[in-house]
Parts: sequence; C-alpha cells; structure tokens
Amino acid sequence: MEELQDFTEEKESNFDLKAEIFKYLAYWKWLLFGLLLGGLIAYLYNRYTIPQYSTQASLMVLKDNENNIASALPSGGGSILSIGDNSLDNQIITLKSKRLVEKVVDELNHNISYFIEGNVITIEAYKSSPVVIQFITPDSIVNRASKTFFVTPKSDTNFTLVDESQNYSKTHEIGEIIELDGLNFSIIPRSGANTSFKNTKTVQINIRPVDLVAGDYIAKLVIAPKGKAADILSLAIVQEESSKSEDFLNNLMYQFNADGVTDKRQVALSTTEFIQDRLELITSELDSVEGGMADFKRENQFMDVVSGAQEYNSKSTQAEQQVFEIETQLMIIRSIEDLLNKREEYQLLPASLGIQDGGISGLISTYNSLVLERNAYLRTSTPQNPVVATITAQLDSLKENLSDNIRSTVNSLNIQLGVLNKLDRSSQSKFSAFPGLEKGMRGIERQQQIKEELYLFLLQRREEAAIAFAVTSPVSKIIDPAFTMASPVDPKPWLILVGGFLIGLILPLLILFAKFMLDTKVHHKGDLAPLIKNIPFLGEVPKVAGENEEVIQLNDRSPLAESFRILRTNLAYLVKAKKENRGEIIFVTSTIKGEGKTFVSYNLARTLATTKKKVILIGADIRNPKLHRYVEATMETKGLSDYLYDLEINPRDIIASSEDREIQVDLILSGTIPPNPAELFMNDRMELLLKELAQSYDFVIVDTAPTMIVTDTLLISQLADTTLYVTRSGYTEKKLLEFPKELKQQGKLKGLAVILNDVDYSKFSYGAQYGYSYGYGYGYGVDKQSKIKRILKKPFEKSKG
Repeated sequence: MEELQDFTEEKESNFDLKAEIFKYLAYWKWLLFGLLLGGLIAYLYNRYTIPQYSTQASLMVLKDNENNIASALPSGGGSILSIGDNSLDNQIITLKSKRLVEKVVDELNHNISYFIEGNVITIEAYKSSPVVIQFITPDSIVNRASKTFFVTPKSDTNFTLVDESQNYSKTHEIGEIIELDGLNFSIIPRSGANTSFKNTKTVQINIRPVDLVAGDYIAKLVIAPKGKAADILSLAIVQEESSKSEDFLNNLMYQFNADGVTDKRQVALSTTEFIQDRLELITSELDSVEGGMADFKRENQFMDVVSGAQEYNSKSTQAEQQVFEIETQLMIIRSIEDLLNKREEYQLLPASLGIQDGGISGLISTYNSLVLERNAYLRTSTPQNPVVATITAQLDSLKENLSDNIRSTVNSLNIQLGVLNKLDRSSQSKFSAFPGLEKGMRGIERQQQIKEELYLFLLQRREEAAIAFAVTSPVSKIIDPAFTMASPVDPKPWLILVGGFLIGLILPLLILFAKFMLDTKVHHKGDLAPLIKNIPFLGEVPKVAGENEEVIQLNDRSPLAESFRILRTNLAYLVKAKKENRGEIIFVTSTIKGEGKTFVSYNLARTLATTKKKVILIGADIRNPKLHRYVEATMETKGLSDYLYDLEINPRDIIASSEDREIQVDLILSGTIPPNPAELFMNDRMELLLKELAQSYDFVIVDTAPTMIVTDTLLISQLADTTLYVTRSGYTEKKLLEFPKELKQQGKLKGLAVILNDVDYSKFSYGAQYGYSYGYGYGYGVDKQSKIKRILKKPFEKSKG
C-alpha cells in the first residue's frame, strides 16, 4: 500500500516577468495595430497642423537722464520732460495696455484676416491674399463689426460673394460698392498678384471687432525683463503667421515710443503756455516799477548816498536778499495757486518752476501723470468708466492736497518774511539819519530787482520748454527688431511622432492591463499560487481545440496525451510504498460542475492503463452523470446508484469492460439517478465496494460530485488515498480557490493534489511558469508556429538560456 505525502512546505513567489511579458505578447497583433495607428495619427497631425512660430524683439527703455537733448538744457531738462515713474513694470503694463494694442491692431488692420481654403486645411494669406476688401464705412463702425465673407472668383472681372449668416450669395463686379448688413465696401484684386484673378481659389475674409483681436494679442504677448538688464525688455508672441507677428511687435514698439513722446510734448506745451502768461504780467509790472522810479527821482531830485555805516548796510543787504528769495517763491506759488483755482478741471500744471519746497513739486509731477493717464483712457472710454472714475477721485484728492500744501507753504514763507522784515526795519531804523527819500528809493529798487530776476528766470524756462517741445527725446530704443525663430514652437514633429507611437502602444497595454485586472478567472498555474502553497500541484491539461480528439489513444503523441503522462509521473512521485497489499484509490473532484473532472478521470484512467496496470473507473457523480458520454451506454444502464440501493446486486453485476482492446479500463457507470443520493452514500455499501475493488485493481479512480454544490463527495472523502482536485482555466473563479484550502485545513479531503485543466497555451507561449510546452521539441506533437511568433520568442529563449 502507498499513502500520499503531506505537502506543507511554503513555496517561493510564483511571479515570473517573462511569463507576464508573454501574456501581453499573446495579443501582439493588437499591440502592433495600436502602435501603427498611433504613429499614423501623429503623422497626420504633423502633416495637417499649421505650425506656430515664436517671434521676438528687444526694447530698451530710456531714462530721462540718458536723453542727450534734455541734458543739454540749462537746468538739465529733467524737471520739464519727466512725467513720473519710469520703472520696467510700468512700461510692461503700458505695452500690454488695451488702448495701445487696439491702436496697433487698427493701424495694421489686423482685425481683417484673409484665408485661402485648401483641400484639407485653411491657411491665412497675410499680405498674399489675391483680393483685398476696402471699406467706405467709417472705421468706428468697421472696428466693431463681426463678419465672415467668402469670395470666389468667376472671371477676371466678377466674383461671387457669400455671407452665410445672412444667407447672402450674389455675383458682383470688381470694385463695385457693396452694401451688406450696414457695411459699405468693395472687393478689388491685390496689386502685384502673380496669378490672374479668375485662377485664384476661394478666399475667406474674417472681420472681427478690434477689441477682441486686441484681447487675443494681449493674451499671447509675453513681455519680461531680458536677463539681468535693468532697462531692456524682451517681447515675444507665438502665432501661425510669423510676418503678422513681426509687424505687430515692430508697430507696438513704435506706438509705445510715439505715445511717450506725445505725453512729454503735452507737458512741455502746457508749461510754455503758463510761462508766456506770466511773462506778459511781469513785463507790465516791471515797466510800472521802472516808471515810478524815474518819477520819484525827478520829483525829489534824489541823489545816490554812497557813505553809510557798513555794519548796518551789510545786515540790511542780507535781509533784503532773503526777502527777495522768499517773495520770489511766494509769487511763483501764488501764481500756481491762481492757475489751479482758475483753470478748467483736470488740466496739466506747469512742471517744476524752481519751487524750493519739494512736496509741491512732487505733487505737481504726480498730478500731471494722473491727468495724462486719465486723458489716455478718455480717448476710448467715458468718464463713467470705473478706471476713469478712480483716477478722477485720485485727482480731486491730489488737488485738495496740493492746495493745502500751497497754503501751508505760503503761511510758512509769510512768517519768514515777517521775521526778515522785522530785521530789515531794525537795520533801517539805524539809518534814521539818512534822508527818508533814500529809504523809499531802496524799496523801489528792490521791487525792480525782484521783477527783473523773475523776468529773466521765466525767459530761461520758456526757452527750455520750447526746446523740449520741439525736440522731445524718445522714451525707448529698439535693440532688436522683431525676428522669427526658424524652428516652429508647435508642433514638434519628432516629439509628436514618438509620442504617437508610445500612446498607440500604451493604450492597448492599458486596456489589456485592465482586462487582466478585471479578469476573475483562473488561467494558469500562477493564478493558483494561493492554493498550491500548501497543496501539491500535479500538472496542467492543455485545451482541446477544434477537431482534436479529447480521448487519448495508445501511443498518442498529442500534447493532451503528453500532459496526462506528466500527471501520471507526478502522481507516482507523490505516493510511496504502502504496507497493505491493495490498489490505490484515487478520487477526482472539483469545486463546481463544468471544470472537467470526468474528462480528467477518464483520460487519467486510460493513461494509467497503458502501463499494463489494472484500472477501474467509477462514476460516483450520481446526480449529474457524465461518464456515459465516453462509452456507448445509456443512462438506464445499471451502475453505482443501483448497487448502493439494491443489496442483492454484486459488484461484478455493474462492472463493464472497456470496448477498447488496446487500452483496457473497466467502468462502473453512475446508474439510475436516485432521489436521495446523500442517503445512499451514507451506508457502508460504498466502502465495501472500494475495498473489494482495491483487492482486484491497481488503481480505483472515482469520478465524484463537485464539493461545493453537493455533500456527496465529502461523505465518502475519507475512503480515498489520493484526492485530485480539478480546476479549469478560464472557468474557475479565483475566489473559489479558498474553498479547497479550507477543506484541506479541516481535513475533509485526504491526500489533496491540484490539477489545472483546459489551459490555452496559444495565449502563453512560455511554459516555465504555467506548465510545460508538450512535444519537447523532438519533432512530434509540436504545433507549427508562425514566423512572427518564432521571432518574438527568440530573444526570450536566449535570455532564458
């Protein structure tokens, strides 16, 4: 007698990278298809996507002290030409301002685009369109229009105009004035066109509102300091039409400089007008003082007194000089105060006229900057605009602040003037001996001197303002005019192509990965890893495909026959010599029906019989008998159920000899299906039958019922020496593998070993993990493989060796 060894060793991980790779390579056709499809899509994308190019330019923002003309002025010119902060951040905001960009778009007519329709894509024909649209309607209306026209030449003199939004389609002459949807325009051929008008393709003319086009440009425009330079800006824009981008950047830099020059000229002009008004008033006052001096001398016959006390004369002179300076400041400040109160709201004030108080000069400069900014916004908006309202509020607050500063400064100067006058009176009192006429004369001369100094000062400032207006220096300098990079920014052909191939390969892999992850069936030995850690694995049975015979024959060289020979060999290694002189009782069962236990039982019995052993096969699945499919017998043939029920029936009455003379296997069929199978197995007739058969046969193979569905097998499981547990590839659920493990742990099945049935080796070309590739390469029983499969296997075979 032999008994099954208790196999409880913990095995190593069954994961095999090669096996996993070959699992995916089984679907190589889909992988190749995805790879080629991804490459094709990437190629078509590169072929029919219009490339976009990066256009760049460099601009230097000039500082006021760097202007050669300004530095040549007597006072340096900075006070007149400076209009506020000149930082790069402010210049970037100005360059990207909607007002300035809209001016560029309007100047270049970039709100009107021409496209030539191709067979696949439509490309923009910037400066190369065969036709041009000329508007008679004012720009204020055109700049707000949104239209799309299609112009199709019919001959050299006429064309068809289509407006799909208005369902308009008519033929017109070249140069004819067309009135459509509130727009008056004409279509004419572009001058210098290489081809005749009638031979050109359909031209699509897009007209968009200027503010929308400007918004698109602002979104695309990138402006930033260039490197570590503190005064150079880098401008860049990415578009399909590089010439259009170059024109835009060049014109933007030009308009930026022109806008800055205009602002400077406005300040200079306002200052000139103010100085001219003051000169007229001072001239009149100077004439009056000089005439009064002549009359005073003539009436009083006044003579110049040279002598006098030097000490008192020096003090008086010093006080008079300070009084002169303070009165000059008071006159200028009061003039500015009068101008601030009398002039219309929000007008420019004269910049820096020599006021010694820095606060007033700073407030005037800030006030002028806000006035210029407000005027700039009012060009394209109304005073109700939130931005304009905000600036207006700032101007009102600044004006009030300026008035307060002027009043405070005037009060301070008056106090100083009072102190100096007191000092002057003290000195003059010492001259009591001098004639009173001399004192009056000094007052007249002082007034004359003040007026003369103020007159000369204003003359100098007027010349500076005139020069600044005539030759206002630029605010920026173009370092690099706009230029376009030779290579497109998008798409990157090789990157797109490689990406297309990779995506085309990865997507099928992801689909397969998801398929494998969602697959809950057992397919190969690796899926049995949780079960076979403590239970021996006997072997695999390949899938019987097509017209192949599912019953092995004598000297059969098919993969099926070879797999059962391996099962027979492995079974022999799992048993050892028994002390009892009887045959081996082998139960074949499964978890659920349909896993192939009857198929395995029948072919295993035939395989064992080829070794000249006496083998008998018992159909113990009396609820759902399947054994009769392999022999020519009916369901009514007496069998096991009849024996278990009828005590008069002997084992010899139900044993049927095999009709195959080459492979002798005796059979006991299931017999009539009884109403109470479990009760039949509970009597001792089954144990007596197996003991009697074990005395006459070398192997007693029992095809039992599934263990999970019915209790029949568990009732007689202790009668077995070995229990072969059949699982089926593509059929058995992985979660059901816990059931035989539990039966093993509970000791309900004796000598348990696992068989994997119906393995499809066409999906697993590598047998180290999942079983063995039957045929061994000896030239028999080996299926011919395609050339592609052999090529795919070759590198893995080399790595395996």
